[in-house]
Amino acid sequence: MSSTNAPATSRSVAEEIDALTDPDFMTSFARGLAVIRAFADSRKPQTIAQISQQTGIPRAAVRRCLHTLRQLGYVDAELNNFSLRPKILTLGYSYLSSTPLTIAAQPCLNGISKTLGESSSLAVLEEDQVLYVARAATSRVMSVSLSAGSRLPAYCTSLGRVLLAHQPDDELEAYLARTELLPRTEHTITDKAKLRAVLAGVRRDGYAANNEELELGLRSIAVPVRGASGRVLAALNVGAQAVRVPAERMVEEFLPVLRQGAQELAVLLP
Repeated sequence: MSSTNAPATSRSVAEEIDALTDPDFMTSFARGLAVIRAFADSRKPQTIAQISQQTGIPRAAVRRCLHTLRQLGYVDAELNNFSLRPKILTLGYSYLSSTPLTIAAQPCLNGISKTLGESSSLAVLEEDQVLYVARAATSRVMSVSLSAGSRLPAYCTSLGRVLLAHQPDDELEAYLARTELLPRTEHTITDKAKLRAVLAGVRRDGYAANNEELELGLRSIAVPVRGASGRVLAALNVGAQAVRVPAERMVEEFLPVLRQGAQELAVLLP
C-alpha cells in the first residue's frame, strides 16, 4: 500500500451538497445546517462574507439562511456580524437527551474520573473527526477546553485511533486517502504506513495509547465501547499530564478501569 502523505483534493461544503443528486434531498436545508456549523470553529461573530468563504455557499444563499435562523431565534445579529443564540443548544440537546449512550455515559465517566483522579471522555467518529458526546473533567489538561460537542482530529488522538482501528478496511483506506496527517507536535505520526501499523496494533491489543501526539504534555489511553452486536459504537478514554503520569501507569492502572467502564456501558447499549 502507498504511504504517500500528499493531501487529497478537498471539496467545499457547497460542492459536496451540490454533488448530491437525490431528488428528495433539500439543498436549502443542507445549506442552513452548513451555515450553523460554520460558527463551530470561531469564537467571534461571523459575517456573511466569512461564512460564504468558509463553506463555498454563495453570499445570497448565506444571507437567506441567516435571515431564517434569526427569525426562528437561533441567530442574533449586530450590524453585519452574526452569532449563535443559546436556543441553538436545543438542537444538540435533542440528541443528548434521547440517546442511550449519552444518558448512560455520564455516571460511568464520573466514576472513572473519581477512581483515577483524571478527566475521562466518551466520543464517536463523525465526519472524520472525534466528536465528544460526554465528559467528566477533573482538571484542564489541554490548552483548549473540551466538552460535549467538541471535535478533534481522529488520526492523532487515542479516541480516534480506537474508532479508526475498528472501521471496515475499505472505509479506513478511504479515510486515509482523503485525510492529510498534519503534525500537531513533534511526536505526531504523519506517515500513513506507520499509522496503519499503529491502528492494526490498536485493533489487536484492544486499546490505544497516545503520548503527546495531539498536544505536548498530554498523554491519554482509550478503549472501544461495543454494542450488543459487538460493533464498536464509541470510544472511552482518560487523559492526564505526561509529567505526572508515566506511560506504564496508563496501561497498568488506567486501562483496567477503562475496560470495566466500557463493559458497564456495553450492557446498556443496543
